[in-house]
Amino acid sequence: MLPSTDALLDGLLDWVRIETHTPDTAGLNSIMDLVQSQAEGFGATCQRFPGRDGKGDHLLVLSPWGDHAHKGVLLLSHLDTVHPRGTIEHDLPIRIEEDRCFGPGICDMKGGAFNGLAAMRAIAESGVTPPLPARILFTSDEEVGSPTSRALIEDQGKYAKYALVTEPARNGGHVVTARKGVGRFTLKVEGRPSHAGARHWQGRSAVTELAHQIIALEAMTDYDREITVNVGEITGGTGTNVVPQFAQAEIDLRVPTAEAADEMVARITGLTPKTPDTKLIITGGMNRPPFEQSDASKALFDHASTLAAEIGFELVGEKTGGGSDGNFIADRIPTLDGLGPDGDDVHTLNEHIFVSSLKPRMLLLKRLMETLS
Repeated sequence: MLPSTDALLDGLLDWVRIETHTPDTAGLNSIMDLVQSQAEGFGATCQRFPGRDGKGDHLLVLSPWGDHAHKGVLLLSHLDTVHPRGTIEHDLPIRIEEDRCFGPGICDMKGGAFNGLAAMRAIAESGVTPPLPARILFTSDEEVGSPTSRALIEDQGKYAKYALVTEPARNGGHVVTARKGVGRFTLKVEGRPSHAGARHWQGRSAVTELAHQIIALEAMTDYDREITVNVGEITGGTGTNVVPQFAQAEIDLRVPTAEAADEMVARITGLTPKTPDTKLIITGGMNRPPFEQSDASKALFDHASTLAAEIGFELVGEKTGGGSDGNFIADRIPTLDGLGPDGDDVHTLNEHIFVSSLKPRMLLLKRLMETLS
């Protein structure tokens, strides 16, 4: 028997009540305990990967059906959020207003993560044996770039014939068929310090040089080519009466293709000083490769669209500039993203899902696991 919308929402809110900001390893490990208990409760097998480097554990859930030595369906879900512990008590309490349910991380992405497990449970309890085994990887560090889970995601991709990413839907329920690649860089400038009054002429300002570089970096943005460069954080100097010796900028790059990524990485790392006697140190690179829609991923989207129509809603695909864990494997495995519930205002204190989207999106995940072969 399929769960009702109310039952799905009640179960989801049990997950939302456990706050899981990425640095909060206690909260993350607590929710992994809950997920593992629920999965094992319907016969799934779990494998726990201990956290490291200040990050929480990761959890792999293997479906009760199928031979997991063979390739199957891989669901990617992260349980960390951007909301610090205490947000649920003061700034973003759980509440329901008509069709909207609010709570920290409810949209990004506990709604989709919960639905994935609910879909697996529904299949397990139905007695139906799908053509392919399924596995769900729950990770704890996606919001900071997946530093401890990337290798695990790529390894699990070896067991996947298809990848489904339970990130939230976009713009009225759209799924994600492609994502830009994400690059992160640090630009450090070293100049020459001097007294700003008595010996200003001896100094070489790192801040001035950084200003030149920021203008050059921002000028690399090309909307026609879907390339953006953003200098999002800058630091520098030690006092108003000192010509600054050091300055630094953090840079975000978004690119639609692997070719554009190679080009832009070369341009950013190839920057040269504009101010004499200053030095640039540029580190970083691509954090997530572009997720370009392959022919196989297009066929997966078409199949999902047919299933959605049978359930009773239209599935629309779109490209987005944000990255996800799907970027790591989309070049090798047919991938469909944005399969979580519809919602809005993620990463804000107004984050919510549309309750009416919860069950249809769960049913789509269920039907995908039941029909992919």
